[in-house]
Amino acid sequence: MKSKIGIKHIIILQLVVLFVLSAALVVRKVDSAASYTVSSSSSSTEKKFIKWMEFNVCYKALDKAYTYDVKSQTQDVKLNWIELLAYLGTKYGGDFSKYKDKDMNALVKKLQSKNETINSLTKKMKHYPYYYEIYSAVLGGLVGEYEIEIPDKENPKEKIWVKKYGLKGFSPIAKNFPYSDYDDFGVSRSYGYKRRHLGHDMMGQVGTPIIAVESGYVECLGWNQYGGWRIGIRSFDKKRYYYYAHLRKNYPYVKTLKEGDVVQAGDVIGYLGRTGYSSKENANNIDTSHLHFGMEIIFDESQKECNNEIWINCYNLIRFLYKNRSETAKNTETKEWYRLYNIKDPAAEAYLQEEQNTAD
Repeated sequence: MKSKIGIKHIIILQLVVLFVLSAALVVRKVDSAASYTVSSSSSSTEKKFIKWMEFNVCYKALDKAYTYDVKSQTQDVKLNWIELLAYLGTKYGGDFSKYKDKDMNALVKKLQSKNETINSLTKKMKHYPYYYEIYSAVLGGLVGEYEIEIPDKENPKEKIWVKKYGLKGFSPIAKNFPYSDYDDFGVSRSYGYKRRHLGHDMMGQVGTPIIAVESGYVECLGWNQYGGWRIGIRSFDKKRYYYYAHLRKNYPYVKTLKEGDVVQAGDVIGYLGRTGYSSKENANNIDTSHLHFGMEIIFDESQKECNNEIWINCYNLIRFLYKNRSETAKNTETKEWYRLYNIKDPAAEAYLQEEQNTAD
């Protein structure tokens, strides 16, 4: 009898421990994500930075917040789409399966009444700064002011520059090139070792022009056993690392592209293929031609290459970027594709100016 009672006590204790661990994992989603590391020295602490996050903002919320932002630029109360999303993210605990248009509409109505500001509305929302920071890290370079070429109405064969405010990020697949995709983030992969798929696959034809989603600089270029020929582009604020993999055999990149180059959003950077899954360079070992598009979020440089890298599910973001696809044409002499309408991104100009000042 005593032994049976002892076993029951042990089972109850184990259940309590499991409950506590489960609760701790839930709390980790917000509180631990915004925690800071402590160095080995008890007298000093390292700077705070977010160590974990998820990006679950649905397409409808992205599109609605963006539309409000753009329309408000000609109104008295200017809205910021990231602030709108961060408010709702806090309200939903990051779970945008709860999203309803009426929640967004109600928030905007309060802000437009001029009786409330985003600061007053979020003053008592403990986790709003966390959601604002993580959504800013993902979306920070995609909307803003820029200049772009458009056809001249009076002379369609000529182009003129116009100033705009809106979406300056582009889909990674050039306009007029078909592709198919689905939400495949996290599915199992087995080549090399069992792991989760930390990107988004876009199936298309070999040779399809691949586009720079955001302006930035080329951080890596070359062969990788898993990704084949790939390009890594870093945003100027260093928060976003865009990874384009499985590029075309023999001619994966725009010929002039090299590490350190600055690219503008919408530029052609390479070509879709099926290279990878081989330690032998330039091998076509991927069964289906596609672009593997990945997006890593970096709050501290120590996260760039480590065991706890933050790669987000960008399926809904890709759906959103579909509204802005870079139109391209082929140079019959060089066989290279190029964008038809150039862009002037203030972020790129500021970066280049800073580089010049440093050099001087």
